This record gives sequence, structure tokens and C-alpha cells, in this order.
Amino acid sequence: MWLTATLVAALCPFAVLSSQTAQRDSLAIGSRTVPAGTTERGPLVVAGGDLTIAGTVNGSAIAIAGDVVVLPGGEVTGDAIAAFGEVRNQGQVGGASRALTGTFGASLRALLAGSEAKPATPRSPLELALGWFTVMMLIGLGVLVFASPYLDGVVDVLGQSFWRSFLTGLAGHLGILPVILLVVVALAVTVIGILLVPFAIVALVLVVAGLLALGFVAAARVTGDGLGGRRARGLSEKGGALRGVIVGTALYMGLWVAAAALGDTPVLGVAVRVLALLATFVAATAGFGAAILSRGGTRRDAAISAPEPAAEVGWQTPTPVTGVAAARRRPAAGSGAAH
Repeated sequence: MWLTATLVAALCPFAVLSSQTAQRDSLAIGSRTVPAGTTERGPLVVAGGDLTIAGTVNGSAIAIAGDVVVLPGGEVTGDAIAAFGEVRNQGQVGGASRALTGTFGASLRALLAGSEAKPATPRSPLELALGWFTVMMLIGLGVLVFASPYLDGVVDVLGQSFWRSFLTGLAGHLGILPVILLVVVALAVTVIGILLVPFAIVALVLVVAGLLALGFVAAARVTGDGLGGRRARGLSEKGGALRGVIVGTALYMGLWVAAAALGDTPVLGVAVRVLALLATFVAATAGFGAAILSRGGTRRDAAISAPEPAAEVGWQTPTPVTGVAAARRRPAAGSGAAH
């Protein structure tokens, strides 16, 4: 998958930097195995794969979007933590064994591993598209009702600087996983920090999800406002915002519904699916960037450059000319000058 390759490429410099600056930290992208008869100093951290231990790890063993597997004869002197995975202990774990699982964890693991997650109950693409259509519409209405001031802040920044928001959103996408790994490695150094790793990951995921949702709703509202006609101009401020969110969300999610309905059509179905993917990616990325720039909608002037103060000119002649004396301004009438 192209997104997996992009994330791995973005994480390679971070992995090299971590190995050079922290002697006790070991970070690997993908699966890793500690062979039998060998000893590794922890904490050992892997992302997007399983950490299989047949030897000894002096410290903690941590897997993000993967499993910690302690084989018979293997030993972990510290804790065994699997964020969005499982801990399968057939050997010895000196500390605690903690696992954070869930639907998001399965999706993240499938994304990083490049495999398809099998759904529990298979559904048709059209049913999934209609379900997401409903969910996103409810999210948009919820944001509009409960977080309208923050939505206005993101909308202002997105409308003022679209391309800056889009580039910021791209950087934000590439920086999500490195930030999570950095936090995990930083917390894994101390015993108390290890206990906070699952909670820190959940908090970061919730923050990113909130910014993405807020940004997508803002992008939908900007799109809906741009499609407004004379009737939209006559609406109140709240009415116009409601119309913009509904029209924009219906446009983006409607593309996915159309793509699902045309799934059996070879050429047209693929074209609509590509169009839906590009439109949603651009909207979500630009909205995510605007949410970052506006700090969650709290800074509505994040994209406005401060105007330069106008310099007061005290002379009538702006540039002195040789042989010509610059004359001062005459006092205004009624200023109290003596006659």
C-alpha cells in the first residue's frame, strides 16, 4: 500500500535518530525477533509488526499495531505491552502484561502490515457507503451544534489560506505515527511512564480523530457555501452554516455512495471511485491542516498576516532635492497657531 510505504519512509530518519540518541531504546518498523540464546537490552519497540521473543529482553517489550509473543524459553524482565494488539505469553514476563485492542487497532494493524482486515459481518459496499454517509452527516450536525465557534475558526483559516492548510495537513499526516512513537519511547524509559503508554496513545488518537473530524466538517461547509445560490444568501448566519455543512457532506459522501452503486461498472465505477478518493483526501487534508493552524479553531486569524503600520510622513517633500529646502506642513486651520 502506498500509504504504508510513505509512513515507513517518514519513520526511517526517526528510527535512525532514535538509535543514535538513546542507547537503551531500540525501535524497529515491522516485525522483529529476539532469537533464543540472545539477550537484548530494553525497552524494545516495534511498530506495524509482531515482537517475537525467544531469548531474553532486559527491560520492557512494546509493540504498536502488533503482538508481543513470548515463546517458551523466552523471558521479558520488564512489562509486555501491546498497543492495538495482543500479548501472547508462553514464557516468562517479570512485569505486567497489558494489551489495548479494538476495532481501530485492527484497522491500524491492517494498514501498517499491508493486509486486509476481515470484517466480522460482511456487508455490501453500498450498505457501508450509506452507513458512512449517515455517520458523517451526524458528525457534521453534532460539530455544528456543539462546537460551532471552533468550526467557524477552522472555516476562516481554510477560506483564507487553502494551500497553506493543505500542505500543513500533508505534514500532519506524515507526522502522526512518528509523534506516537516518540511519545511511547519517551514514556518507556521510566517505570511510571510505561504504565501511561496505553493512555497516551489513546489520547493522541482521540486528538487526531477530533482534528480530522473538525477539519472535514469545515471543508464540507466551505464547499457547501461555495455552491450556494441566491437562496443561500438570504439565509441567516446559522441557517447558512447548516446548509453549507449538509450540502458539502452530501457532496463528498454522495460520491462514495455513487461509487458503491456503480461498483459493477468497469470504467465508470473506477472513475467515480478515484474521484471520490481524491476529493475526500483533499478535503480532509486541507481541513486537518486548517484545524492544526487554528489550534482546533481557537485562532481565527492564523492565516492572516499582520498589516504593516503606515509610516507618518513629517515632510511635504519625501526625498530631499539638492538646493531645495523641504518645507514643513502648515498647521491645520483652527489648530491654535498664532497669526
